[in-house]
Amino acid sequence: MVFSRRALYNDGGMPDCAPDALIAPAGARGVIVKLGRAEAAPEQALYVVRFEDAEGVLGPPVGCLPEELTQKQRQPSG
Repeated sequence: MVFSRRALYNDGGMPDCAPDALIAPAGARGVIVKLGRAEAAPEQALYVVRFEDAEGVLGPPVGCLPEELTQKQRQPSG
């Protein structure tokens, strides 16, 4: 299980999703489904993650860089 470090938006890589659409809010819980490498930069690790929506349903797979993810759940503020 992983969490998004920050809000993640479509960078154009998800064709069935509007450009700049919110994919996962900061702190969203997800599961890694695959580990890979960027074709253009083989030294760059990529994680394919499915994030939960507000109802706990897993969304479509999303490519994430390691720095976009954490294993630490954010504490609610307030």
